[in-house]
Amino acid sequence: MTLSPITHPLLDRAGIRHGFFTRQGGISTGLYEGLNTGVGSQDDPAAVAENRRRIAEHLGGVPDDLAACYQVHSAIARVAGAGWKGDRPEGDATVTATAGVICAVLTADCAPVLLADPEAGVVGAAHAGWKGALDGVVQSIVTAMQGLGADPRRTVAVIGPCIAQASYEVGADFQERFDRHDPGNARFFAPGAAADKRLFDLPAYVLRRLEQAGVGDAVWTGDDTRTDATRFYSNRRAYLNGEADFGRLMSAISLG
Repeated sequence: MTLSPITHPLLDRAGIRHGFFTRQGGISTGLYEGLNTGVGSQDDPAAVAENRRRIAEHLGGVPDDLAACYQVHSAIARVAGAGWKGDRPEGDATVTATAGVICAVLTADCAPVLLADPEAGVVGAAHAGWKGALDGVVQSIVTAMQGLGADPRRTVAVIGPCIAQASYEVGADFQERFDRHDPGNARFFAPGAAADKRLFDLPAYVLRRLEQAGVGDAVWTGDDTRTDATRFYSNRRAYLNGEADFGRLMSAISLG
C-alpha cells in the first residue's frame, strides 16, 4: 500500500512539500499496523525507522533530513538549519528557511500544525496538544518564523487530523484552566455526558491561537483521529479500548 498523506490547497504552493501522513503505507503490525513513526512507542524500531524513511523519501529527502523534536508538550520552538540526523532536542515546534530540511511533528490526537510563508521561504511544524496550545506554542512558532523573515500576515497554516470536540470529553476542572487564562475560552467547551464533564474543541482553540498570533489564513482539515481507526492512530481510542500502546502519525513540511 502506498503512502496517502492528506494535503491542503493552502500549502500546495510552488516550492513547498507537505503532508499529514495517515496509517497507510507503513510496515508496522499489530497495534501499530501501518505507518507508525513513534520512536517512543513499543513498536519494532526497525519498522519505525523504515516508516520514517518512507515519509522522508516521499518528501524528497532521507531520514537525516528530518527535524522532529523530542516532544514535551511545551511552547518551545526550534530553528533547524539542517536535518538533525537522529538527534531530538526537546521542544514542540520546528521552523526552517533551508531547502531540504523536513520539519516534522508526531501526534495521536493532539493537533499537528503546518505553516508556511511562501514569499519568505519559511516553513514550520508545531505539535499543539491542549497544554502546548494553552502555554503558547502557536505564538512561539510564529515568532520563530518571523526571526527567519516570515510575515504572519502572509503566513498560512493548516491544522491536520486531531481529536474533534465530540470525541474529547474532559472534566470541568480542565475547563477552569482555560477560563483562568481567558474567560472567553468558555466558547470552546460544550456540556458533556454528566454535569462535571465537558467537550473541548481543540482544533477551534488552535485556530483562535493562530488568529491571535496574526496568521493570515488558517484552516482545519476536519479529520477526527479518534473515530477513524482505519486512517489514524489515537491515544484516546487506545485508552478507551484498553490497548497497551498506540502508534504516532507524522505531519511534515519542507522547502523543495
